[in-house]
Amino acid sequence: MTLDYNSLLLALGVSAACLAVTLMGSWLVRRAETVLLTATIGLVLVVSGIFVYSAYVNRPEPAFAIGSFVLFHAGFSTIWGAGKQFLTGCLSIPAIAIRALAAMISSVAPMLAGYDGLAFIADNLAIALLLFATARQYWLARAEVPAPILGIAALYTATAISFVLCAGVLIADGKLVLGAAPSNWAEDLSLAVCIAGMTGIGALSLALHQWRLAARHRLEAITDPLTGLLNRRAVFDQYGTRPMGTTTAVIVFDIDHFKSVNDRYGHAAGDRVITVFAEELQAHCSAGDTAARLGGEEFALVLKEIMPGRAELVAERIRRAFEAREIDIDGQMLRCTVSVGVAPGRSQMPDFDTMLSAADKALYAAKRGGRNRVELAAHLRAVPAEVSRTAS
Repeated sequence: MTLDYNSLLLALGVSAACLAVTLMGSWLVRRAETVLLTATIGLVLVVSGIFVYSAYVNRPEPAFAIGSFVLFHAGFSTIWGAGKQFLTGCLSIPAIAIRALAAMISSVAPMLAGYDGLAFIADNLAIALLLFATARQYWLARAEVPAPILGIAALYTATAISFVLCAGVLIADGKLVLGAAPSNWAEDLSLAVCIAGMTGIGALSLALHQWRLAARHRLEAITDPLTGLLNRRAVFDQYGTRPMGTTTAVIVFDIDHFKSVNDRYGHAAGDRVITVFAEELQAHCSAGDTAARLGGEEFALVLKEIMPGRAELVAERIRRAFEAREIDIDGQMLRCTVSVGVAPGRSQMPDFDTMLSAADKALYAAKRGGRNRVELAAHLRAVPAEVSRTAS
């Protein structure tokens, strides 16, 4: 082995270690991004494998080779797991373990049998397969942020190809027993590609997670944390003072006697009632409709492309569905009701704020009229509630 090869090997180890430290620091700042921790663990294993392999280069004993195989395969399998976690949001430890174990067996077994050349062929091919699989995870996730994710996928693919070349050269030489670490142009090229790939993947990964953090902050700013619905700010940002067409409608809901629920059962029970109603609201939304929690126990639904007379029917279906729900509060089954105000579109095309105000007035008319009912704006006739309703 030449000094240049050892220098490249050291440079790769240092580069990977620096990236691991950077990712760990990023995870400590953003603990929710557990994919950073998974990637860090994978890199630490790979770095450990690099230094054990460096020992094998200088003193080719089977124990060093086996140690490097185990660490490499565990590390690259964990890096694959980080890619899978990035795509799905879930970490599958059994899937990581299965891949790592299969790769270890493929290379450790021939090394123990004395065929170190075959072991290195299997080692390179196993790493290549894991890198191709990692690239595939990012390729499947490319819709989120195409530019950096496609860059990461391309770098993983290029690195995988360099390992295939290493295996290809060993296969072409036809030596099943080497007696030393492989030394050829493909090994030098692979190290150079790994260093460049590690640097590029690190930079793109950090940029990608910064984008994700900013996107999460934007989402949190417009989302109600309890229900996952849009908040009041988001609804006004979306509609503002824009004129609402004749085929739109604004519906406002207010859970009846909500304060008494909090007083009697506690705020956790109140939160449960709110989330149950949010579920009903979302269940009755069509594509293009907007559901939001305006604050407290008050919600809004903006319907688009709704035919005249249909908005109050939608409101009535939601009212009935919520009234029929049994909410388990510490073993007690609670039933709640909701009052509703509906402001259908008008030929004058009022703005959103005007329609919301009209729906609010109709809502308070429903409250005054006995609750658990749907009231239309502009003094139109109320939709009759079920005779069998149960008021809370």
